[in-house]
Amino acid sequence: MPTYDDDLRLAHVIADQVDSHTMSRFKALDLTVESKPDNTPVSDADRTAEEIIRSHLSRARGRDAIVGEEFGESGHGARRWIIDPIDGTKNFVRGVPVWATLIALADGDEVVVGLVSAPALGRRWWAAKGTGAWSGRSLAAANRLHVSKVAKVEDASLSYSSLSGWEERGQLDAFLDLTRETWRTRAYGDFWSYMLVAEGAVDAAAEPELELYDMAALVPIVTEAGGTFTSLDGSPGPWGGNAVATNGLLHDEILGRLS
Repeated sequence: MPTYDDDLRLAHVIADQVDSHTMSRFKALDLTVESKPDNTPVSDADRTAEEIIRSHLSRARGRDAIVGEEFGESGHGARRWIIDPIDGTKNFVRGVPVWATLIALADGDEVVVGLVSAPALGRRWWAAKGTGAWSGRSLAAANRLHVSKVAKVEDASLSYSSLSGWEERGQLDAFLDLTRETWRTRAYGDFWSYMLVAEGAVDAAAEPELELYDMAALVPIVTEAGGTFTSLDGSPGPWGGNAVATNGLLHDEILGRLS
């Protein structure tokens, strides 16, 4: 089985540089923010962060393809780096510290490396295929992650981002019914919901509409921690346009309630 340790180390090196840039622009008085065609915000920090990542990858992994939120897809090949320079841009531009850089590597149809770096929270999470999921400040100073063992929905903590997407999908009633049956719900939102699942602090997370770059880095972290990550139709991985992540024990029941 191929190993991806070198790719993971590269992701850490890239994240270190990106963190320095994004933190220098976080709460900057001269931050430039524009609206993209889909009415979502983008800042100068987003674009420069993606340029930094692409520059590193072009030098170190020139044969690999790249898929990014801001500059689309470039290159060809079975190996694709999937990047979101700032996941949580709305938080970033308003001074809320819940945002992160997401870096993933897909080999064929399997995401084999994922790194999530949230410098304003002082947190980083990562995983490579077959080596477990970890959190810490560096590869040398890390704690292994494990999902929870909660086995009943009525005992579960559920995280989500917003209700509007469920309403647009015509599933708001089903989602609200689920929230009423769980022990606790909180809208931690974006990447953080899924990292909390991997840590065992939250038992399930779900979102009705996501892009590939929103999800790819999250998948190996959740699954290497012992969890399950699928789309709402049960297809594994980040390819379905939406996400349900759980500790595995709750997965089938939650999918059933949201179908």
